[in-house]
Amino acid sequence: MAGLRHYDELRLQADLDWLSMPGHDLITRDDERFPPLLRDIPSPPAALWLAGDADVLWQPQLAVIGSRNPTAGGRDNARSFAGELARQGLAITSGMASGIDSVAHEAALEAGGFTIAVMGTGLDVVYPASGRGLATRILEQGALVSEFPPGTPPQRSHFPSRNRIISGLSLGVLVIEASLRSGTLITARLAANQGRDVFALPGSIHNPLSKGCHRLIREGARLVESVDDILQELTPLAGQLANRLRGELADSGEVPGQASLELDAAGPQFELDSEYRKLWSCLGHDPMPADSIIEQSGLTARAVSAMLLMLELRGMVEAHPGGAYSRKTRGQ
Repeated sequence: MAGLRHYDELRLQADLDWLSMPGHDLITRDDERFPPLLRDIPSPPAALWLAGDADVLWQPQLAVIGSRNPTAGGRDNARSFAGELARQGLAITSGMASGIDSVAHEAALEAGGFTIAVMGTGLDVVYPASGRGLATRILEQGALVSEFPPGTPPQRSHFPSRNRIISGLSLGVLVIEASLRSGTLITARLAANQGRDVFALPGSIHNPLSKGCHRLIREGARLVESVDDILQELTPLAGQLANRLRGELADSGEVPGQASLELDAAGPQFELDSEYRKLWSCLGHDPMPADSIIEQSGLTARAVSAMLLMLELRGMVEAHPGGAYSRKTRGQ
């Protein structure tokens, strides 16, 4: 209470100035936009400072993490897995640290997907400084988030704290390379405690950066050899998230056009709902990642998620592994 009575006026004004800038936001835990998976973890953040597109927080996410000093093979694996997972419709979440984190973000961007960077500083303080260019790119295809207000410098204690948010936002965590003393193992254990799936890539017994992955596998992490190994495990979890999202949208009255959908021999009848017509025109009979639907329709990620869930519930679209969708042929 003393802090409320004797607050720092200059700091408060600086925060308000930051929030006044386009694309900047503060999402509190009781805000309907707060990510539902993150709200349920032990000790969720009271609020998230955000720069970028808040709607990407509603996308199904996979955390990709690993060593700050990976081998060339580790970099290649991070690039390959993160890129393909992004193409399959999963947002890639990581901590924007040097090494595996940065490679995963870059691969998602290059694949045309979404990526979310959880920072251990204020969003106006990029750490390491070499990541400033990457942070700018992420703002165009995703979001930067932090529980720390603008102006917060890097501190050692902040990074274990931010790791719980990386795993808390995600359906699961993929560990590419990690030594036995790596902070990456802390994130993996946090993920397991939060009920998330932990995936780990095996490696050479002679590579010190494989030893952390091997320990995780011995402790119950899923051994991963291909993207399909991950997608097969995440599909049921993505379905649970979809059901959760459907319920929250229905409770808030945000599911658009619920009463206007009917299916007849000629296809769906959307009456006067132009947003549904716009979304339907983007769908075909081949699976299309959700991010491509968002881009082509010009609708927000939040609106597309809500409408796809309603169309799936009505049997008009089919969901595919990795967050892709297609029209569902009648009688299918």
